Amino acid sequence: MTEIVHPFYEAHRSAMEAAMRDRIDLAGTMLRERGHLSDTGGLSREVMDEFEVVLTQMPYVGGAASRMSDFFMRLTGFMAISRVLRRHGVPVPVIGEIERETYKAQLLGVPEAERLAAGRHFMSPENQALLREQAASSVTESHQQQFPEDFVYDFVEPGPQDRFEFGINYKACGFCKLAARHGDKDILPNICGLDFDAYATRGIRLERTQTLAGGASHCDFRFSRLAEIEPSP
Repeated sequence: MTEIVHPFYEAHRSAMEAAMRDRIDLAGTMLRERGHLSDTGGLSREVMDEFEVVLTQMPYVGGAASRMSDFFMRLTGFMAISRVLRRHGVPVPVIGEIERETYKAQLLGVPEAERLAAGRHFMSPENQALLREQAASSVTESHQQQFPEDFVYDFVEPGPQDRFEFGINYKACGFCKLAARHGDKDILPNICGLDFDAYATRGIRLERTQTLAGGASHCDFRFSRLAEIEPSP
């Protein structure tokens, strides 16, 4: 039976494939120096072939109506990179280093003003209201029945002694489910490590002391603003 890509992801395929090619180009030197892989052209083709497989495995969690769809579209491609590098014998910690530095370089390719504006939006009262709403929906039985591969999470309000602005406790993780289903649990912590740069490049401090991938009962994301600098001219 031929595996198919969900129509929502098919509509975004070209953008996701372009991001993957950009990542491979950015990782070229590290793949040669740290991964000891000389045939980066062949590796690029292998990664893109694996990404085709990943596209068929990405769970649909509500499309544009769900904030988590963007997480899958931005990050599951790193599973394709991880799988290929693992097959070539690159140690998992080295894979994580290559992916994190590549992702950071890609994120920093976005103009600073645009990144900081995205960070301000994420921290805004309007977005926090959306997070509360989607968090409340994620824990309902009806949502979990409709989207069993989705994330399940609670919105966390700060207490009087807390220094963060708000938090999210992820009680079930879509990436954990995906990794368990396809034998990727060993490379999953590398995906978790990408979160810190994803937020820092937008002017947001992420504090996290535990993850589901590490065996905890939940992932404890806590967000606050970094001191913003003026956008470069």
